[in-house]
Amino acid sequence: MLHHSHFYCPNQVEMLKQHRELSMSVHRTIENNEEVGIGPSKTYQLFVAAAGGHHELNFIEKDVRHFIMREVRNVSELDDAKKFKKYLVRMKGKKQNFFFKLELEDDQSIKLAF
Repeated sequence: MLHHSHFYCPNQVEMLKQHRELSMSVHRTIENNEEVGIGPSKTYQLFVAAAGGHHELNFIEKDVRHFIMREVRNVSELDDAKKFKKYLVRMKGKKQNFFFKLELEDDQSIKLAF
């Protein structure tokens, strides 16, 4: 028998990482919202409101944030690098404590993003 240091809630097993997923329509909505400057928190709250509560979703806000970061980090072409820089500048304008460092290669592809 397994011993746990916390209570087990079988009705919440779907919220374990391996059971959470973002559908293609959710991906597209996140991308569209990100493109027009709607942040991940507000995007998640829109999903919560549309679903009738967070317990009705099969993902959490962290999944939305991770999707955005995964998509943004995978940029390498010139146009994507320009979009990425615009995104970072926009975030800096929205959040006073936001910091970024972006180094580009000679061909304008991303060398370093922090």
